Amino acid sequence: MKALLYKDTFPRLLADMRERPGKWLSRLVFLLGPWACLWMVEILNENDIFSDLDGWQVLMNLVWYYGLFFVLRLVLGRNRRAAALGACLAFTFGLVNHYVLRFRGRILFPADITGWRTAANVADGFDYSPDLYITQAAILLVAYLALVFFCVPQTRRAKIRLPFALVLWTAVLGYSYAFFFTGMLPALGIYTQQWVTQRNGFLLNFTIALRYSSVDEPEGYSEETVLQLMKEYPGTDGTSQGERPVNIIGIMNESFGDFSIFDGFAPSEDPLPFLHSMEENTIQGWMYSPVTGGGTATVEFEFLTGFTSLFQPPHTVAYQLYVEEDMPSLAALAGSQGYDTTAFHPYKSSGWNRVLAYDYLDFDSQLYEEDVVQPCYIRHYVSDLSDYRTIFQTTEEEDRSFFFNVTMQNHSGYAQGWNNLERTILLPDELKQADSTAEQYMALARESDKALEELIAYYSQCEEPTLIVFFGDHQPPLKNAFYEQLYGKKLSERTTEEVMRQYAVPFFIWANYDIEERRDVVISPNYLGVLTAQTAGLPLTGYMEFLADCYEVLPAVTPVGFCTAGGEFLEEKELNEEQREWLRKYEILNYCGMVDLFDEARPMFCLN
Repeated sequence: MKALLYKDTFPRLLADMRERPGKWLSRLVFLLGPWACLWMVEILNENDIFSDLDGWQVLMNLVWYYGLFFVLRLVLGRNRRAAALGACLAFTFGLVNHYVLRFRGRILFPADITGWRTAANVADGFDYSPDLYITQAAILLVAYLALVFFCVPQTRRAKIRLPFALVLWTAVLGYSYAFFFTGMLPALGIYTQQWVTQRNGFLLNFTIALRYSSVDEPEGYSEETVLQLMKEYPGTDGTSQGERPVNIIGIMNESFGDFSIFDGFAPSEDPLPFLHSMEENTIQGWMYSPVTGGGTATVEFEFLTGFTSLFQPPHTVAYQLYVEEDMPSLAALAGSQGYDTTAFHPYKSSGWNRVLAYDYLDFDSQLYEEDVVQPCYIRHYVSDLSDYRTIFQTTEEEDRSFFFNVTMQNHSGYAQGWNNLERTILLPDELKQADSTAEQYMALARESDKALEELIAYYSQCEEPTLIVFFGDHQPPLKNAFYEQLYGKKLSERTTEEVMRQYAVPFFIWANYDIEERRDVVISPNYLGVLTAQTAGLPLTGYMEFLADCYEVLPAVTPVGFCTAGGEFLEEKELNEEQREWLRKYEILNYCGMVDLFDEARPMFCLN
């Protein structure tokens, strides 16, 4: 009997297709929708699905697109509406991702959605004109919608039969559970891409990032292990570390990069002549940032806390997810030593959840754009010079000042008008053609260098002992083609050392009194706060003492690579046993201080 049923099925289907071709054409167009969406979104992702994605990546992206279409069909009850809405949603997210890729050099991540206020604050500074990718994707969208509206008839709401609906819901929910809550992805070796973020395909990479959006307890973590490390690192009192300044000023300069690290950089003149002239009472070198092109808040979090984003889910922002009240910080340390602590960002306070984050990190006061007296603007942002004059005023008014400043002048995009900005630096034709906005960035860097000269000149004449730590947060989000010209190769062909050049920014610590001078220092922001405290003669917590020792083994720790004491640039899998052991202890202490700071361990992280 069953054999007869199976034997009759195929002929009956053929007969039904002959009798009702419109119904089957409607189904075919509906089932083609996820393929059209994948192609359309990957065009906007600047990927060629026929060469840039392998079979597994195509399949896993398609599963999500089919899941979207089936859920819309189950909810809306009509093929036409489900297909049209699914295609429009895919195009919208693809377009948003394309602009993020254009402006920041990486694709959209879940943390970017929670940071929408920051994006809205600077949205008018970018060039949104359609390019070839948008045009091609829009043509594909229109073509598919034409198929939908001409080939899929408008019908009354039709319910899918219960058994089939249950199968669809089970498939969608079951795959989602396996994807997000089991070891399927680690078993397949699939993680978010960080060097070339398009490589997984947009929707797959986005959902992978969502999968890793919580901090997992590290292997071997226990309160007993933390307390044992606490005994090994009791902290230092700082009394033997030199003169303690009256003013400690930290300046994280927005998108401040020094492109002299690239052999292919040959401008008409040096954009940073004053920076390159600094020698006396100066510690200087390269800081390897955890981010490039964007992610300012991640860098300031590392500097202020000593925690590293290496141990966070990729591309999450601690200011939005992990900062809690009374979290250990450099500001809290300075406050315990009698300093007035101020955080200052000359832009809107809504960006990156800073108001709450600075409060939790124990800053006494906060200043924003509205607090700048008679500001001078370059393009649409408060200039570095106006920014520094606000610092001058504050340190004059306070007896002992710990001042942390995040500048705004050099923020992307670089297709804005040249308001109060002179064209000073010319680039070779091949670099200019790779990114026509790059010369505006170089002119901004020149203005930053001039403002830096005035900053140092002011405190050189100041009688109060003053220590300034200055660093860029990340290199600017110039186009990938620009960087390929600098490297002389495709970005996908770079070595670890070459990749990390795109994450290198200059830093220095300068004092208006005698300090030991050092050049060519390599560091990452998670250690820079410790070096600041050491140079300023502040006491070190046990955690900071650990970081000082870890620095001697791994002086740069970032999500994209490590620099070793021997000057090698390695991926994590290339580290030796000793380096891995230091990293293991670092992860345990990082997790304790950032996520699980129990009462007995608090003295290792906090002095107050």
